[in-house]
Amino acid sequence: MSSEDVITIEEDFTLLRFENDSDEVFYTQREVKSGLIQFHFGLKGKAKFIFNQGNYALDLKEEKSLLLYNPQKELPLNLEIAPNSWVISVIISIKKFHNLFSSEANYITFLSDDNKDKKYYKEGDISPSMAIVLSQLFHYNLHPSIKNLYYKGKGYELLSLYFNRTEDPNAEQCPFLIDEENVLKIKKAKEIILANMAEPPGLQELADEVGLTLKKLKMGFKQIYGDTVYGFLFDYKMDSARKLLDSGSYNVNEVGLKIGYSTGSHFIAAFKKKFGTTPKKYLMAINPNM
Repeated sequence: MSSEDVITIEEDFTLLRFENDSDEVFYTQREVKSGLIQFHFGLKGKAKFIFNQGNYALDLKEEKSLLLYNPQKELPLNLEIAPNSWVISVIISIKKFHNLFSSEANYITFLSDDNKDKKYYKEGDISPSMAIVLSQLFHYNLHPSIKNLYYKGKGYELLSLYFNRTEDPNAEQCPFLIDEENVLKIKKAKEIILANMAEPPGLQELADEVGLTLKKLKMGFKQIYGDTVYGFLFDYKMDSARKLLDSGSYNVNEVGLKIGYSTGSHFIAAFKKKFGTTPKKYLMAINPNM
């Protein structure tokens, strides 16, 4: 009911997959030497990182990420995973990580000359595109011989999405972020379409509701979230559909209706466009006994 997979992608680049589907807390420990950056992602449920013999703890909540780095001391992995919780961790050396961003080093704040020798901590949200990759690391149906290659590709993809500036609401290059009020309006627009994903408002109606011009809504949404309003909503709907299928509580038609598709064929086509397979084949892949 509980599992821990350690995948060595390359030297000083490791991916850890923790799955606790039991009704009890799962504990795991792992030595992590200094000079390694830790990325932790909470896919489901919650977890807790314990430091200094239990004197300090950091919570990892569902759909949240933690970045930990301390060049001065080791940060061993002492993880407490709650029942029905999933966590993925990526651990990579600062040297290898720096090489990934050699031309963009100034963009990654803790790689700057002023900060490269300082400890660093950051909590953030898991974006919809990151959520898809993380889910794929739990749900795959591939020959064991290419498992490592698959994880390697997904590991790099996950890091690239984590630092994708267009998805970062604090990205300096976005002119809308100079005006905090506009940022809040864009975020409100996102909340509205997600809360009404089965029947989302039109763009002009949405712009009127949050108090922006249509042009500012479209440009601001693209700059903050890296996609159009409906492109973002499509990704969210497909990820919601995948989670509903994962739950095992709904059939394909029921899932389609829940996310706003009145006909099964339209939902199947949309799901295949996003994930490259039909909902039925996806269910068979994650549950071969169906």
